[in-house]
Amino acid sequence: MIQLKDIVVKFGDFTALHDINVHVKEGEFFTFLGPSGCGKTTTLRTITGFIEPVSGTVVVKDRDITHVPIENRNIGIVFQSYALFPTMTVYDNIAFGLKIKHFKRKEIDRKVREIAKKVDLSDDQLKKAVSQLSGGQQQRVAIARALVTEPAIICMDEPLSNLDAKLRVQLRNELKKMQKDFGITTIYVTHDQEEALTLSDRIAVFNKGYIEQIGTPNEVYNYSATEFVCNFIGDINRLEEGVLKALQAAGADVDPDKHNYIRLERLHVNQTPAPGEVILKGVVESREYYGLYIKYYITLEGQTIKVIEKNDGVNIYEPGQAVDVLLNPRDIMVYDAPEPTEEEA
Repeated sequence: MIQLKDIVVKFGDFTALHDINVHVKEGEFFTFLGPSGCGKTTTLRTITGFIEPVSGTVVVKDRDITHVPIENRNIGIVFQSYALFPTMTVYDNIAFGLKIKHFKRKEIDRKVREIAKKVDLSDDQLKKAVSQLSGGQQQRVAIARALVTEPAIICMDEPLSNLDAKLRVQLRNELKKMQKDFGITTIYVTHDQEEALTLSDRIAVFNKGYIEQIGTPNEVYNYSATEFVCNFIGDINRLEEGVLKALQAAGADVDPDKHNYIRLERLHVNQTPAPGEVILKGVVESREYYGLYIKYYITLEGQTIKVIEKNDGVNIYEPGQAVDVLLNPRDIMVYDAPEPTEEEA
């Protein structure tokens, strides 16, 4: 459906993207994830035509569109700021693209009302100025405007970032449902790991203009390809020398010369050990109560590790309490230590 082949983007002497290769399947919800300045929005803008690469090709449905003007790419765009016309009505905002394409008035009216219904905008809201709507309603208008021209692809650049946390979660669920209902190929840009994990079919994790890993949410979370991905996606413990030596003493095959990480939910407190699990002795330092689960900070072999346990309402451990911490060495993600720099050598 969409292929980026060896894309390089430069701004003056600065290389923003280094040999980016991505293949997005038809109907897929594909997310570009990474910290600010990593290249994800630059890649999106290269697909939409706002940026032209110095080398490489953008191919959509076997057609090279690298140098095709924005208006001829048949790509819907939802911007972070929504980019709506505040003094125009909701109806006119949604109809804008259709008018540019010279659709007939009756056809415009039919399409606008159909798409408004699908994104839960009422006839009364269609008559209002965009400035009279809430942030969540404006986001629906932006999506409706992007979808009404029936594009082959829709690109969204952090469309939920301006909303409060509760509304963001609500609209995130609606966004995924809409995407499935329309069956439209979607490229989504975000820095929010939770958003990426819950929405995406696949994720490309960006770092400093490179893609570190492309995979399903499960692959990037549980089988992080690089140390950067491992640290960026979710919360994690890096196991220090004391814990690694204790694991070795218990017969575990671990390498203290490498960087060893384990996810919080892979550790367990005061449970019956499963086959392959190792028991280490620790003391609860503090805890954070989240309702559904409890996060414990436990001192273990000279370091503080974090453990998430499901809250059963009964087994709640107090600061100062001695506990057994169980882990399976197979759950440890291992990475080679980086080569020392000239200053460090």
